[in-house]
Amino acid sequence: MIIKLINTFRKKIMRNIICFTLIALCFNTQAQKKELRKIDKLVLESFWEEAKDELEKAKSLILSSEEKYKAQFYFYDAKVSNELKDFKNAINSLNNLDKLNPNSNLPTKLELEYSNLGIVISNSVVNSAVKDNQDGNFLDAADKLIMAYEMDKDQYKDYLYFAAGSSVNGKDYDRALGYYVSLKDMGYTGVVDEYFVTNNETGVEEKVSKTEFDLLKSSKDYSNPRIGQTASRFPEIVKNIALIYVQQGKNDVAEQAIKEARKIQPDDVSLLLNEADLYIRISNSSEDEEERLLYRNKFKELMEKAIELDPDNGILYYNLGVIYAEQGEFELAKEKYSQAIELIPDYVDAYLNLVSVILEDEVSIVEQMNSLGNSKKDNIRYDELKVEREDLYKECVPLLEELLKVSPENIDALNTLKNIYGVLGNNEGFMELKAKIEGLQGN
Repeated sequence: MIIKLINTFRKKIMRNIICFTLIALCFNTQAQKKELRKIDKLVLESFWEEAKDELEKAKSLILSSEEKYKAQFYFYDAKVSNELKDFKNAINSLNNLDKLNPNSNLPTKLELEYSNLGIVISNSVVNSAVKDNQDGNFLDAADKLIMAYEMDKDQYKDYLYFAAGSSVNGKDYDRALGYYVSLKDMGYTGVVDEYFVTNNETGVEEKVSKTEFDLLKSSKDYSNPRIGQTASRFPEIVKNIALIYVQQGKNDVAEQAIKEARKIQPDDVSLLLNEADLYIRISNSSEDEEERLLYRNKFKELMEKAIELDPDNGILYYNLGVIYAEQGEFELAKEKYSQAIELIPDYVDAYLNLVSVILEDEVSIVEQMNSLGNSKKDNIRYDELKVEREDLYKECVPLLEELLKVSPENIDALNTLKNIYGVLGNNEGFMELKAKIEGLQGN
């Protein structure tokens, strides 16, 4: 009998415990719903700071409950944190939300917004990074761009590229190098399609979006639809890797990095020029004369190769002319400068360098003239040398006159031509240029 009473008492206690548990659960559920409704209202009214406070207060209560309430908490926390520019927490909450099967656990009214939440947050992060870059806060920008990149490493590779650039601007070269090496290893090019159509009324080609392109390519108002591509960023990435290695004094690694890239794209002129640029930088920074000459010769070889690949590029001829002039190969230098001018008629530096190379012979002529005596033979030789000198000047006159058509206020050209006029006896030209120079200099 006693045992029966004890069992009956136990059952009653268990029923009470279950009853109390159910009451507590109902109470907690109601409390969670109430908190979420309060947070939802604050979010709808854009009271972000207040919503953040409520999320902090309700965090332990809601995160100890059912997944559907957890999902709502993380949704609101991600959204509010994004609005308050707490991007790290916004991304963390979004990641937690993604683990909770949100399409099943979120209320219908939040499902659509959830589908775009990742894009909204990534755009906010990137926009904030753009502002940081504009304000000169380059390393903060890099941090944010990496946050955005890590949200979707397949889709957001561009952000890793921009983070590398921000790191360079912030002078954190080790960090930039790591990003650039990652981009190189993944074969990143950044190439995207671009869409163009020609407006029949204006005859001007217009760049449009893909959606506009699909609509306009069959329109009677537009013609010549074409799809182009942006330039590859790969050469720039390889170049920056190499330049950072150069900056770190790792010339061998830099050279290897460029050569490795050129094996992949042997006829890429940009890469070839990057390698040439590397060699000239190494040469300029070296204190060893043999090393300087070695890398200048490497530069010269690559520029000759570049001209073979891009024969209409006047700058390549100019650069090659500079090296030939430095090495005393003046006839070749004149030839390259002349070709540069032929391709780029307003290339001021090419004109000036060509004149400078022509006048190189003047030094030896003057030295010979000064070494002569007063004998009849010396006087005859003096007159011959004088003619040779005048011939050099006469060769320069049309070049300088042409240059002044392109750059009429170029002081170097004006002074050089003025002095030549003086030697050649063109007093009128001399006085005219003298007056012009004084006018420009405010004398």
